[in-house]
Amino acid sequence: MAAAITATMAVTALVTRSVLMRQADVARRRIGKPLGEIALNADRVWRSKLAGAPVELLVVGDSIAAGLGAERPKDVLGARLAKEIAAFLRRPVHLRTVAVVGAESRDLARQLDRLPETYRPDAAVIIVGGNDVTHRTPASTAAGHLEDAVRRLRARGTAVVVGTCPDLGALRPVPQPLRSIGGQASRQLAHAQAIAARRSGARVVSLRRAVGPMFVENPDDMFSLDRFHPSALGYRRTAEVLVPEIVAALAEAGLREL
Repeated sequence: MAAAITATMAVTALVTRSVLMRQADVARRRIGKPLGEIALNADRVWRSKLAGAPVELLVVGDSIAAGLGAERPKDVLGARLAKEIAAFLRRPVHLRTVAVVGAESRDLARQLDRLPETYRPDAAVIIVGGNDVTHRTPASTAAGHLEDAVRRLRARGTAVVVGTCPDLGALRPVPQPLRSIGGQASRQLAHAQAIAARRSGARVVSLRRAVGPMFVENPDDMFSLDRFHPSALGYRRTAEVLVPEIVAALAEAGLREL
């Protein structure tokens, strides 16, 4: 009897794995790469006519952090953040983006390695995790890489805000049950990220809770052409929930003349 049960479980596991692999292929075909693999470059000083020295803003992470899906530089996430921070503080903001399309949490170290030793950003925003889920990286491993990145930035005197992994269960091009499995995995990763980020001195924004419902309820407007990355509106809404935490982190860090 035990042998029969074991054999049945093994067959079930193989069938399940086969189904999920087929569904992953379906999802990749549906999503494709209509946006390419390089986000628009929005690095510059935003609101340069405002008085005062520019606030240095660094954006680290994956394709969402890089702003893939925006059709104009001013609509990528970093630009949205820079403009809103500038409006709030009445100071120009210099944006630097090292986020890379397709990046996983393990790539954060490489992104930070690209920064000059003398560079001291006032604030940094990190968004990463979706690719860790699709590549089945253990949540504890991915969160560990994130924690290391936060600690490196904090050592530079940088205020850090982490936007945790979005809910992949909101991606309609992904068929069931793969979508549900992805949603569960992304929520587990987001939970691990929040713990690691806070432990290492960052402020945390749950993107699933803060903007996830907007993507579920209004996907045609919130998603871009590939129905996977945010649209200009999606990035605007994401920036709106991040900026208050960035400003609070800057105040807490004692930004000069804040």
